Amino acid sequence: MERVALLRSLSSCSTTACRRLLSRRRDRTGFLCARMNRNKEKLQFLSCPATVRWSPRTAAVHSLRLRRDFSFAPLAVSASPQPAAQDLGERHEIAENLGFEKIAEQFISECKSTGTLYKHKKTGAEVISVSNDDENKVFGIVFRTPPKDSTGIPHILEHSVLCGSRKYPLKEPFVELLKGSLHTFLNAFTYPDRTCYPVASTNIKDFYNLVDVYLDAVFFPKCVKDFRTFQQEGWHYELNDPTEEISFKGVVFNEMKGVYSQPDNILGRASQQALFPENTYGVDSGGDPKVIPKLTFEEFKEFHQKYYHPSNARIWFYGDDDPVERLRILSEYLDQFEGSPAPNESRVEPQRLFKEPVRIVEKFPAGEDGDLEKQHMVCVNWLLSDGPLDLETELTLGFLDHLLLGTPASPLRRILLESGLGDAIVGGGMEDELLQPQFSIGLKGVAKDNIDKVEELIMNTLKSLAEDGFTSEAVEASMNTIEFSLRENNTGSFPRGLSLMLRSIGKWIYDRDPFEPLKYEKPLQSLKGRIANEGSKAVFSPIIERFILNNPHRVIVEMQPDPDKASKDEAEEREILHKVKASMTEEDLAELAWVTQELRLKQETPDPPEALRSVPSLSLQDIPKKPSHVPTNIGEVNGIKILHHDLFTNDVIYSEVVFDMSLLKKELLQLVPLFCQSLLEMGTKDMDFIQLNQLIGRKTGGISVYPFTSSMRGQVDPCTRMIVRGKAMSSKIEDLFNLMNCIIQDVQFTDFQRFKQFVSQSKARMEVLFYLDGHQIFPSIKYFFKILQSRLRGSGHGIAAARMDAKLNVAGWIAEQTGGISYLNFLKDLEKKVDQNWDEISSSLEEIRKAIFSRKGCLVNMTADGRNLDHSTKFVSKFLDSLPTSASSEPDSWRDQLPLINEAIVIPTQVNYVGKAGNIYEAGYKLSGSAYVISKYIGNTWLWDRVRVSGGAYGGFCDFDTHSGVFSYLSYRDPNLLKTLEVYDGTANFLRQLELDDDSLTKAIIGTIGDVDAYQLPDAKGYSSLLRYLLGITDEERERRREEILSTSLKDFHEFAEFVDAVKDNGVVVAVASHDDVAAANEQKSGFFDVKKVL
Repeated sequence: MERVALLRSLSSCSTTACRRLLSRRRDRTGFLCARMNRNKEKLQFLSCPATVRWSPRTAAVHSLRLRRDFSFAPLAVSASPQPAAQDLGERHEIAENLGFEKIAEQFISECKSTGTLYKHKKTGAEVISVSNDDENKVFGIVFRTPPKDSTGIPHILEHSVLCGSRKYPLKEPFVELLKGSLHTFLNAFTYPDRTCYPVASTNIKDFYNLVDVYLDAVFFPKCVKDFRTFQQEGWHYELNDPTEEISFKGVVFNEMKGVYSQPDNILGRASQQALFPENTYGVDSGGDPKVIPKLTFEEFKEFHQKYYHPSNARIWFYGDDDPVERLRILSEYLDQFEGSPAPNESRVEPQRLFKEPVRIVEKFPAGEDGDLEKQHMVCVNWLLSDGPLDLETELTLGFLDHLLLGTPASPLRRILLESGLGDAIVGGGMEDELLQPQFSIGLKGVAKDNIDKVEELIMNTLKSLAEDGFTSEAVEASMNTIEFSLRENNTGSFPRGLSLMLRSIGKWIYDRDPFEPLKYEKPLQSLKGRIANEGSKAVFSPIIERFILNNPHRVIVEMQPDPDKASKDEAEEREILHKVKASMTEEDLAELAWVTQELRLKQETPDPPEALRSVPSLSLQDIPKKPSHVPTNIGEVNGIKILHHDLFTNDVIYSEVVFDMSLLKKELLQLVPLFCQSLLEMGTKDMDFIQLNQLIGRKTGGISVYPFTSSMRGQVDPCTRMIVRGKAMSSKIEDLFNLMNCIIQDVQFTDFQRFKQFVSQSKARMEVLFYLDGHQIFPSIKYFFKILQSRLRGSGHGIAAARMDAKLNVAGWIAEQTGGISYLNFLKDLEKKVDQNWDEISSSLEEIRKAIFSRKGCLVNMTADGRNLDHSTKFVSKFLDSLPTSASSEPDSWRDQLPLINEAIVIPTQVNYVGKAGNIYEAGYKLSGSAYVISKYIGNTWLWDRVRVSGGAYGGFCDFDTHSGVFSYLSYRDPNLLKTLEVYDGTANFLRQLELDDDSLTKAIIGTIGDVDAYQLPDAKGYSSLLRYLLGITDEERERRREEILSTSLKDFHEFAEFVDAVKDNGVVVAVASHDDVAAANEQKSGFFDVKKVL
């Protein structure tokens, strides 16, 4: 439901068609994201050892570290498959005896797997069992959960069922799994019409532990009998003292207040609900904060009873474990139920198509700065059909979507951005994860007088494309990009089995063939044949006309900026609460204050040891004592160091060419993100940028250019590099290096108009970062993959983290200058000056190129199998020979930091993001692997209980950057400000008073090992090895840190308290917060915050 503004990157699968086949899409609320297992996330993205401060492709800075400690062992823990029945007939006979009927069985060549569809005879539960040699095993259970209103029942229930169950009667077994599991994925998320509970692990024992906890949680949760869990996760009135004001609290309530503060989210919800006024998609499954308090506990319980039943379930298993054991585990649960009418009651009815277009107008909260007349948004949305489409039509629509919007050269995207009518694209393009597909496109940053012009331009552009068709080069580029991505099947840290599950469930949930979405080869070849025989115009023009131009089911959504909306919403909430309090007697108020204290006591009281022991866990004997090794051969070609990683990559070659940035002048630093974008989105003397983009799409799997910076332990100066990253099939390796050379040497910085667009787009993206969170309600799986791998790229807490880092170390200062508030201010200033100063800017861009791209300090990293590595050497040699040799010069000093003062960044928001950080190396701390265990434990216990559970924030966590020594606390979607800082400052006392039994300590150690052994695909292994090399992290150090982790003791926790106290006493605070909360904080603690208003 949140319309996350992300650029489609050439460096990865950016096509909707590919995403449509690699995954299914649409809105969902992620649960693990909410719980923000910070240490795990740092490793799950790249499993790399450093601060990845800029994103590939656009060079927008990751304002919150993806990973800032190093990966001890990027390869996943290996687990041998369990012995399985060799004879299929015997296996199916066992299945019959276990109560399952085989419905279908197919070999799916696209994923080299055998899939079997079973039906549980007693309940009708459907099970897909996918068997292959993938060690990253996946389980998921999905229920159809269509809501009838916007009280958020599915979302609140998704949170609540994981708060204890019949077999695991502690407060939150989910958190215990976070503490002590080797999971590679642990999550839950809510769509508009279904709720998914997936887990994954490479360790067989751990995997079945996760499966059992999840099955018990969904079928036998404590929450349906525990009103306090409903209050905690959903909503409740809070009153600490009868003399104070009543407030609303609840995890989901506060989460959705954050969601409804973000303009793109409001647009997405308005669009979806206007497209589907008659069915379940016309309400918000995540919950509207104005409606959530209308939900009753009885309705909550009834919803679970009705929909969380095996008859309404789709269950998925995937990987190399025993298919029979899967059914044995399921039968123990499913056999406890009888059949239910839930499948009929949960069926989603299609929306009838309109006979004429509809226009709606909504308001969104806006800052007072800037010209409000130029901050409008407009989005044109179509419902494409009155029912589901066949796979080939969906694939054709996906290709069309990529042709229209998939790259900067795509005509609809390019024409909209070049029109000058707006600053950035909104709308998700093609969306087909719901019962009926949609298409949405529009602009933000639109002047009020240009609203109608945007709609007219969209319609005229589509008409022109229907009449004229697409160029053959554009079609070839899209075809190669999509086909490359499908065959590479690179889902990053996201388990491939889960990708397949989400793809399958998009049909399966609507009672259609679950295998069909997994088998793309036949429709892909059919589409390619049609294009070859009939021509692309004959294929795509009728699609544009039928589904878009001649389709009356069109909704135009106009969003108007309202600087008073946030304060009006808060005033309305206060008025409601005032009336509630006025209706209460003194006895009522005393009772409410007592209930508030009782809830808090329950939240803050630890589970008894016997309850904790009920959650299954591994032992230290299950953990490899040594970190896994990535094969790395260091050699030279033409005097340049080459790192080779001999790994099986299915004939794909991955390459990174690394350049030294230290010669760049400090005053040019803030132009670097725009420089990187210019390299990929401007043309050369012989090709315009459209031709260049199409050539990249036709010949490679994508190329990206981005800076990288990280602190280096023991050094003041950071590691600063520029990375040119690309991938291609082995037969195209020469093309890959020729195109890399073309990009870095031949692109001309002469397109003034395009550069102006880059500045406007970058400013619009930066402004969105103040609202986006690490947790998203994803509009589509096409964003879901990208978000999982770059979750911390932009957010309120990310902005706070970047600002704190900038005050504490040079690497942080660089990141903030090129991706934080300083960068936003730079863009605003540049936007005003670019017309007058273009010649100077163009010269500066050329100066950046000369300072960076040379043989001096160059390094090449290659990941592929040995044969292809050998084959690539001659092309690498030719590329290196073409690089210029820079004139010798001294590195420029970038040593700078922001003033060490507390800051409040004021934005229009209903929730806050609160950070505090300090450098514990300066307090004398010497790095030990135990710090990873301790920081993870603090986040999963103290901060989780006090900031989230009892404080009502949507999340709270801490992070230790072992390179810089910065220890930081962060919260997000937080109703508090100073109260949260008090929790941070209480951490040292928590550690001093901590008592841990052996089981709890072992869990903490195992959970940490699970983080550092994050699962990686071959390209990520090679990239992680590169970053370790750049930062001087040796295998010997990795082994030492692992030994320190495994030998962590309670004494280490107690001793760490001294250094956490340094953050309390000398740390700096940055909060991204509302005006009212900042004013209240400064009134309570005079002058505590230096206030900055940025929006």
